[in-house]
Amino acid sequence: MASRTRRAEIARETLTILERGSYPDLTGREVSIRAALDTARSGSVLYTPEVFGEVLRRRDALLRGRADLPPATFEVANETTLHAARRLLGEEPGARVLALNFASARNPGGGFLGGSQAQEESLARASGLYTCINPLQGMYEANRRCPTCLYTEHMIYSPDVPVFRDDDRLLERPSPVSCVTAPAVNAGVVRSKEPGNAARIGEVMLARMEKVLALALVHGHESLVLGAWGCGVFANDPGQVAGWFARHLTGDGRYRTAFRRVCFAVLDRTPARETIGPFERCFAAV
Repeated sequence: MASRTRRAEIARETLTILERGSYPDLTGREVSIRAALDTARSGSVLYTPEVFGEVLRRRDALLRGRADLPPATFEVANETTLHAARRLLGEEPGARVLALNFASARNPGGGFLGGSQAQEESLARASGLYTCINPLQGMYEANRRCPTCLYTEHMIYSPDVPVFRDDDRLLERPSPVSCVTAPAVNAGVVRSKEPGNAARIGEVMLARMEKVLALALVHGHESLVLGAWGCGVFANDPGQVAGWFARHLTGDGRYRTAFRRVCFAVLDRTPARETIGPFERCFAAV
């Protein structure tokens, strides 16, 4: 694993690539991502809480048309979000894959410029995501003003973001991965500093998941990469997060036929498998 200093260097290299709109591959050939970046940036949309009523109405119409389709196929993979997304693209060329970006509520890209190592920072170092979300400051400003670490329902959708790194290696050919950028509840802070809001964590997370899945559906995605959303520094319980996703996606859940393939990418190198294990148990029999 790269050091924090090296990750910060890679972040600076990424900013240079985004400014140039191209990068040299391993053979020295210049790979242009200018058109893909322009499309992803111009297509990125900030969704505020006020517009989700219309989003959910559009979702309901789409769900009625999918009611007779088979339910999604689920898998739980011990890999990064980017590995999973690129693997799905390799297995199904032409698929429109969408990944959930476990966002910082207040800073676009989280701490990626400083070399922090979490899911969002990994996405930001490896793709054009930062240049898509950084201009849409409304989400971050709203969460900075928000008096609770439950945070707001603001989200950003970015289409076909070019991914040009894999394990810090520049790719010969970039891959298009769409993203929904949304923060989970910071459950650790809520429990320790806002005990009066602790009982609301589950209902807020369920409602936020509903909106994430609605955006995936209305933007035409049938293959999703989700994961242990908010289970790192935000200290959500992996078993609860897996269960909340399952309530939406399985059984009588509203989204049971909304998608064709759902991968939970949960990188867990620990012997106890305390993060990935609950997802494996929750979705193994589905």
